[in-house]
Amino acid sequence: MRPESPLLRRRAGSSLRQVSAHLRPAAAADAADIARIWHEGWRDGHLGHVPPELAEIRTPASFDRRAVDRLPQTTVAEVDGEVAGFLVVVGDEAEQVYVDRTHRGTGVAADLLAEAEQQIRSAGHPRAWLAVAVGNDRAKRFYERAGWVDDGPLDYQAEGASGPVPVPCRRFVRDLA
Repeated sequence: MRPESPLLRRRAGSSLRQVSAHLRPAAAADAADIARIWHEGWRDGHLGHVPPELAEIRTPASFDRRAVDRLPQTTVAEVDGEVAGFLVVVGDEAEQVYVDRTHRGTGVAADLLAEAEQQIRSAGHPRAWLAVAVGNDRAKRFYERAGWVDDGPLDYQAEGASGPVPVPCRRFVRDLA
């Protein structure tokens, strides 16, 4: 885990202020916060960009289940004692990187992405990858600014109700060596 780092966070009705984020392995008590952040962030970045059959099954309850299932691979970022974001690393993939709406633009996502890179590197992988849904331009710009490179189209096999659902994505990569 990386040590605490200073971040800037915008509070409603105030200017930016410096705060600290703490990255740590997720615990069972974090599952509800992770599920909420994931559901809200997924809707922000994916609605209108994924097949309708996938959007229909991505309910709050589905994120509750998925958050619990992925706890062993999840790292959370805490700011002021609350879960501000999380990441899930599976093998050489930064599978999920999400930040609560109130913490976007504060550096939390950059810290989580750097942690994902470190975890993947530490596991012996020379290259990391992640998928960005076609049309999720905010995420695409963030990853490009962070030094990730668009490696081309990918039909990502998302977990569907009765099997995988192909989602048109762009595969982003980052060399870690």
